[in-house]
Amino acid sequence: MKDSFKTFLKHTAKDFYNQSVNPPVVRASTIIFKSMQHIRKTQAKAKKNPTGRNFDYGRQGTSTTHILQKILTKLEGSYHVFTTPTGFGSVFLAIFSVVRPGDEIIAADPVYSPTRILTENFLKEFNIKTIFYDPNDLKTLSTSITKKTKLIFVENPGSNTFDFQDLGKIISIAKKNNILTVMDNTWGTPYYLKPIKLGFDMAIVSATKYYSGHSDVMGGSLAVNKKVFSRVKAAEKITGLRLGPDDAYLITRGLRTLDVRLDRHRENAKKVASFLSKNKKIKLLYPFKKNSLNYRMWKKYYSGASGLMGLKIKSKKINSVKKFVNSLKLFGYGYSWGGFESLVLHQEYRETGNRKYMKLARDEHLVRLHIGLEDPKDLISDIKQALKHLK
Repeated sequence: MKDSFKTFLKHTAKDFYNQSVNPPVVRASTIIFKSMQHIRKTQAKAKKNPTGRNFDYGRQGTSTTHILQKILTKLEGSYHVFTTPTGFGSVFLAIFSVVRPGDEIIAADPVYSPTRILTENFLKEFNIKTIFYDPNDLKTLSTSITKKTKLIFVENPGSNTFDFQDLGKIISIAKKNNILTVMDNTWGTPYYLKPIKLGFDMAIVSATKYYSGHSDVMGGSLAVNKKVFSRVKAAEKITGLRLGPDDAYLITRGLRTLDVRLDRHRENAKKVASFLSKNKKIKLLYPFKKNSLNYRMWKKYYSGASGLMGLKIKSKKINSVKKFVNSLKLFGYGYSWGGFESLVLHQEYRETGNRKYMKLARDEHLVRLHIGLEDPKDLISDIKQALKHLK
């Protein structure tokens, strides 16, 4: 990518044929051809160039989905990017592509709760074992590796607890043992970190979040290197996990302002974090405290921070924590994040899952904040009045 990240997003995928700055939405189930010879010629081209725009059926995509894939491939610095109907669809596709019955997966303990359910419970029915490691002690990863280990699943930072790991060390361990790696990079996106460039085999982003940016689209992306491409391609064909053209168009449109929005999320979050760091009842789960391990690991690999953070609140009265959450006026109550608006969520068991290494005392409670694009002074003022309810 010769142009900078910011410039590329503003000038890519223009449609000069239709004289439009954005590509058209092309919907199709049947791909029409002039003759049978034309079909065979297209299929032959697809074999020679499997990442190209050579479709013979709508399940493979249209020009609209292809354009989004090409944009994301450049952003990720990967061999190819597959797009799925949801972010979790990309999680499933990554695992389904490379793991088989009898294999083992090693996963970070604080992975997204549905990811944990998939690996710990669902895959168990297919004789696939998952072992969880402590993100703050990678010896637990090294000692868990066996001859059956085929995949290391990393989520960075950890979901809800926001543990930042030594990614380079994880890659080194994986390569030494000939194990494939995948990283959920939804928090940072390739704007702040490119996992494939770092050495991961696959990288996941929930396009529902910052790629879309407007809380109205579901989607996922799975960036891959050349080593795993054919296996993921085969799995995608079997499962039919493919993003539709309408959602692909909206995500492409959202990407135009990804850098602008993330810069603002980062600046707003930094100001909110500065305010919250002064409260003695709250431990801030965000790369803010410079002498902390999390900050050092974040600084080592990332070029910036997004707007999602956690709060570990110390209180003997859970109702006061709930009152704090419910008293926020500028923060919506709901799942997901990455849109223009601020959100808050009290993290109960259903959100965190049955974690092995999470250290949470009885009087400690997790709250997740997504810092949106509002005026940060207003957000801080809102949080300040809500904090009065913490006892």
